[in-house]
Amino acid sequence: MAKQLIVIGLLVVSNVFMTLAWYGHLKFAEMPWFSRLGLFAVILISWGIALFEYCFQVPANKLGFKGNGGPFSLVELKVLQEVITLVVFMAFSLIAFKNETLKLNHIIGFGFLVLAVYFIFKK
Repeated sequence: MAKQLIVIGLLVVSNVFMTLAWYGHLKFAEMPWFSRLGLFAVILISWGIALFEYCFQVPANKLGFKGNGGPFSLVELKVLQEVITLVVFMAFSLIAFKNETLKLNHIIGFGFLVLAVYFIFKK
């Protein structure tokens, strides 16, 4: 159980960095100095943030994969990562972008994702 929690924790931290790398520049553009940067500079900043994503994602997959003695199959790891990605993204978008709202169809879709996790992990 401890290894599972470590893997999930690493995936959460990884996805926080991934979300910042992929979408943070949309929020950072509100800062005057950042809004003057060109696309190439924004890409380099995003790559720098993404480096930290990989520093957590790779160990999560290495520790979590059954083939390396971990608790999860490859499919289970991927499904966990996707659900964590969406949870982190939803939190980020609601906190950072006040004009984004959570609608009923989003909640229903998220419910289906939870069902997907259930079926993927069902033995």
